[in-house]
Amino acid sequence: MNTKRTLIGALVVLMALGLSSFKQEDDRNFQIAKNLDIFNAIFKELDLFYVDTLNPEKVIQNGVNGMLALTDPYTEYYPEEEVSSLKEMITGKYGGIGAAIRYYKKKDRIAVIEPIEGMPAAEAGVKAGDIILSVGGKDMVRGDLKPQEFSEKVSEALRGEPGTSFILKVLRPLKNDSTVMEFKITRKNIRNNPVPYYGMVHDSIGYLALSGFTDNCAKDVKKAFIELKDKGAKALILDLRDNGGGSLQEAVDIVNFFIPKGKEIVVTKGKIRQAAGSFKTANEPIDTGMPLAVLVNGNTASASEILSGSMQDLDRAVIIGTRTYGKGLVQTTRQLPYNGTLKVTTSKYYIPSGRCIQAIDYAKKNADGSVARIPDSLTHVFYTAAGREVRDGGGIRPDIEVKGDKFPNILFYLLNDDLIFDYATQYCLTHPALVSVDSLQITDEDYGDFKKLVKDANFTYDRQSEQMLKTLKEVAEFEGYMEGAAEEFKALEQKLNHNLDRDLDYFSGPIKEQIAEEVATRYFFERGAAMQRLKDDADLKKAIEVLTSPAEYRKILSVPEAKTESDAHTASQK
Repeated sequence: MNTKRTLIGALVVLMALGLSSFKQEDDRNFQIAKNLDIFNAIFKELDLFYVDTLNPEKVIQNGVNGMLALTDPYTEYYPEEEVSSLKEMITGKYGGIGAAIRYYKKKDRIAVIEPIEGMPAAEAGVKAGDIILSVGGKDMVRGDLKPQEFSEKVSEALRGEPGTSFILKVLRPLKNDSTVMEFKITRKNIRNNPVPYYGMVHDSIGYLALSGFTDNCAKDVKKAFIELKDKGAKALILDLRDNGGGSLQEAVDIVNFFIPKGKEIVVTKGKIRQAAGSFKTANEPIDTGMPLAVLVNGNTASASEILSGSMQDLDRAVIIGTRTYGKGLVQTTRQLPYNGTLKVTTSKYYIPSGRCIQAIDYAKKNADGSVARIPDSLTHVFYTAAGREVRDGGGIRPDIEVKGDKFPNILFYLLNDDLIFDYATQYCLTHPALVSVDSLQITDEDYGDFKKLVKDANFTYDRQSEQMLKTLKEVAEFEGYMEGAAEEFKALEQKLNHNLDRDLDYFSGPIKEQIAEEVATRYFFERGAAMQRLKDDADLKKAIEVLTSPAEYRKILSVPEAKTESDAHTASQK
């Protein structure tokens, strides 16, 4: 009898829980339907009664943007006319001429920044620095458009179906003149090269730079890796710096080159069952024993962190550089009415140790809408396959941290004002050929020409020290301390006086490096820039140092030996 009562009681509880669940779901569905009706009604009333005529597409788009602002930066709506840009981002392919462009303030036009090697623009003779005048007979002028909108307009005009031809008219800057030139260009399928450069950087060490995880990039990496092995590479440096990610599957496939078949690399977890998944290595690897070093920085994100993080978790590579970005979110695309597409975050990913490296919790926003990184104090310890400690919640922490040089404030303004870009254009006019990147050197004489260009342009820039001193002075006056500190402030102002000659000389090193990189790009395209950056690369030097020291390499990938009692006692006495 007691058993029967117990069963009946349990059934009643379960039914109550079920009814409660249904009620909660019904309430949620009601709230959704209610608010959609309200939104629809408000728009109809505005459209009917508002004194001015509203643009329906613009109004609704703003409403959508407001809704998406409550999520994360990676959840985005692409209307039909913008879906092509999403596909390009995913695949790395588009129909066009193969050239990077951007707004050029001095001419209020769009300038060619970098033709892609082997693509129609480069093959036709278009060069970096060319100012676009017209495309297919249509003048490319800005009008009322914002610079970014203007750039998008010209980009759209340059793109089109492969096989179609048009006349591109440009203004080519010369020393004392400018020449109008015309090029007949036939569009083709353009694919951004995910491996801009690979080669030997030491007697037995290969180097491979990967710029993005676009469709089939694993095949490019495999081809380059095998070529490096054929050239005698006994160790490999994989450069993922400034790689913002892309396809998760491509990242897993590249990990598979170095990790045995059947290893779980990534687990995804989301709100719905379809968002959960497990990604394992599916093929036989190429090389499971070759020493590896992976270079990372603060712009290494998403799929790049899956690759570098899994290699760290499986103790397969030494990670060198600075902490990565910390994007542990996975997006998928959903088709919408009228050919629109929603790119939506559906899950978080977890690498072999079980950790998620997402640095920001977008569900916990501050009152002002801002979000903050998870502090190190709130992260958790996980363990690699060998038992090394690693942490979640803030990107991939490198095994060896190499602090990079600080970016001088003056260099930012020189780049922003296109002065380094302009100098590179003029440099190429007086140096029609360059044998190799190795032979490129920005001499003192060259730098003198650059300084003259800067001064002739009446270059000015904000110095942070001056701005901060001005703020401090205002605070001192407000708090009544100025009277007693007036002389000190005057002396400091004199020392911090704006001196362009001094700043150009003091920061000549990083400025020369930036000039050399821009010039190398003009002669040898993207691979030239990559090769130039490697000339004095602290991360690369450290990687070579580690890979040429087998004992050090093994030590880094091993669990630190536990301290003995005597060691601990000795340490406590110090």
